[in-house]
Amino acid sequence: MNNEQFAASLREKGIHLTNHQLDQFEQYYRTLVEWNEKMNLTALTAKEDVYLKHFYDSISAAFYFHFTKPFRLCDVGAGAGFPSIPLKIAFPDIEVTIVDSLNKRISFLDHLANVLGLENVQFVHDRAETFGVNPKYRESFDVVTARAVARMSVLSELCLPLVKVGGHFIALKAVNAKEELNAAKKAITTLGGVLQSMSTFTLPIEEAERNILIIEKVRQTPKKYPRKPGTPGKTPIE
Repeated sequence: MNNEQFAASLREKGIHLTNHQLDQFEQYYRTLVEWNEKMNLTALTAKEDVYLKHFYDSISAAFYFHFTKPFRLCDVGAGAGFPSIPLKIAFPDIEVTIVDSLNKRISFLDHLANVLGLENVQFVHDRAETFGVNPKYRESFDVVTARAVARMSVLSELCLPLVKVGGHFIALKAVNAKEELNAAKKAITTLGGVLQSMSTFTLPIEEAERNILIIEKVRQTPKKYPRKPGTPGKTPIE
């Protein structure tokens, strides 16, 4: 997917990027490749792959959820900034917080935000489990996103405690999303969530399956969740 295909494919979905926004994506790509030579940020470095499998894939969350109004978004385990930084570029009014356990990725994101001139972004070096019990952040976000971090039964415990009641947790998944969702039903309910929608589509050009799961937070998360670091992954709520 080249720049023109990227812009055209998003236009088809009602997302119209300005020249400035397209320049930001181009700078994002160059900065990602440059830093990737020093540290492992992504296995994908070909421009066509980055634009399709990182940029377009990240923005696909907005095909099924309204990102046009200002709100507070937290991205758990965003790595090199996916999906939240492409969403922030496309919808600059959202306020973004990224939490990631690796400090060198936080350094990259700090640099990237300066290069792109992004405002209302913050990057926190922390484990999602300890971040989720911090009263400064717990149940304070309108939307929490995660992409390719863990299976849904684990991911729900990392993300739902951060979502305010009435807010949403959006999980971006590839294949096997239905199986993951079935295994995560108890976790989602226990943590105060309810499935609002699951949407399946295929990426342009290569037609790989993608799924967007939207969980609404309908009740407060019990205080004992998330459990201590490492526990959700080892013994998920199932």
